[in-house]
Amino acid sequence: MIEVNKRGEVWVFAEQHHGRLEDTPLELMSKARELADTLKVKMAAVLLGDGVKELADKLGHFGADKVYLAEHPLLAHYQAGTYGKVIDELIHKHKPQIVLYGATPTGRDLAPRIASSIKAGLTADCTDLQIGTHEIKKTGEVYNNLLFQIRPAFGGNIIATIINYDRWPQMATVREGVMPMPIADGNRKAQIIVEKVHLTQVELAVEILSEHVQQKKVNLKTSRVIVSGGAGVGSKENFKLIWDLAHCLGGAPGATRAAVDLGFIDRDHQVGQTGTTVRPSLYVAVGISGAIQHQAGMSGSQKIIAVNNDPDAPIFNIAHYKIVGDLNQVVPMMIKSLKEKTIREKN
Repeated sequence: MIEVNKRGEVWVFAEQHHGRLEDTPLELMSKARELADTLKVKMAAVLLGDGVKELADKLGHFGADKVYLAEHPLLAHYQAGTYGKVIDELIHKHKPQIVLYGATPTGRDLAPRIASSIKAGLTADCTDLQIGTHEIKKTGEVYNNLLFQIRPAFGGNIIATIINYDRWPQMATVREGVMPMPIADGNRKAQIIVEKVHLTQVELAVEILSEHVQQKKVNLKTSRVIVSGGAGVGSKENFKLIWDLAHCLGGAPGATRAAVDLGFIDRDHQVGQTGTTVRPSLYVAVGISGAIQHQAGMSGSQKIIAVNNDPDAPIFNIAHYKIVGDLNQVVPMMIKSLKEKTIREKN
């Protein structure tokens, strides 16, 4: 038996825009911290931008041992070419063992470019990461400290574990919202390593003159209460019941992909494997059968109430409270009861 052990730091790409760190890399810090502790190595964040040094301290608060800081005027706006070149150089210089990216539009654009450049593997849209060992039976080689990259496959019908034993670093993008946000420790400090950046205007694919960011209509990830509707709601007009119930509960309206595809509500409200992953205190599923793709995005909710006229609907398998009935009768009764309760409390 031949044991193969490779060592190196665990890195997180600390995505930021306009001097604000995105939530996904901060969520990733908790898992990266866990992986680094298991491997007994340092956990580092890679921060690129212009005038973003103050964010390095914040990354230390969220668990980073080191922050590789690369600042340059040509890094003020994200471009795959410039960002990819800098991170490529940093990987060759410091040789990390694992590099993680959020599965955001930026991460999904950047990670494959770097993987191609450095000839490394990449697993997209992971929902979990673990450290494990793999044996190649033909050669007798045993690879220790491998990153087990776990993600739904075949439309979410199975959970696949992917390993990459012969290409380093091991890289993955991780879905938004699947990792808990770590608690910041204001007393924790990271070692800030300032990296020299060598970029010229020629390396810009385009020159960005101005940037307009269209804000999402709803932030489901921060909502403590979500009321979601599925295709079973029936129509865009009938979806008003979902809005009304969400309003009565002080929550946000959500939806399945089927409801979005049918035009019942905007895509910003989509919950599930191809939408937003949420963990609210209360999740109310109305007219939702409970396909595994939707469950992947909301099964971590603290309390789940399901309303469906099919007693065998899969959503009931994960619901804490189950209401079998016609949503057109049940939901108006819920709304009426909540409004009456509000009136009583005011009086």
